[in-house]
Amino acid sequence: MKSFMAKPAEIERKWYVIDATDQTLGRLSSEVASILRGKHKAIYTPHVDTGDFVIIINASNIKLTGTKLRDKKMRWYTGYPGGLKEIDYGTLLQRKPEKAIEAAVKGMLPHNRLGDAMFKKLKVYRGSEHPHQAQKPEARELRG
Repeated sequence: MKSFMAKPAEIERKWYVIDATDQTLGRLSSEVASILRGKHKAIYTPHVDTGDFVIIINASNIKLTGTKLRDKKMRWYTGYPGGLKEIDYGTLLQRKPEKAIEAAVKGMLPHNRLGDAMFKKLKVYRGSEHPHQAQKPEARELRG
């Protein structure tokens, strides 16, 4: 018996809408990363992008547990000497809640060109409105 390998031309992609209201950042991100990779499909193939598109709405209503709002920090380097910047997640969620979700999901995807292609299928919006009504997205409930 031969193993099944999905071909990029044969993949049908769906669009899902996920409401982030009162969801925990890590649990939401792991579910979204799994959908973006295509692990929820029977045709999952590790070296082919078999995943679906994900729209996350109400990103400003995401929650973190414990003292992560104060203690957890996002760091990046500007490229200049002494250019290490950091911001705590409490401030980040007030200013740019989309960035917090995008960073969490990106860290759970493969760190190569395939992961970059998967990440481009993620759309995150602060409020409940999104411009993807033409794609007829399905509402998706998360496990747990």
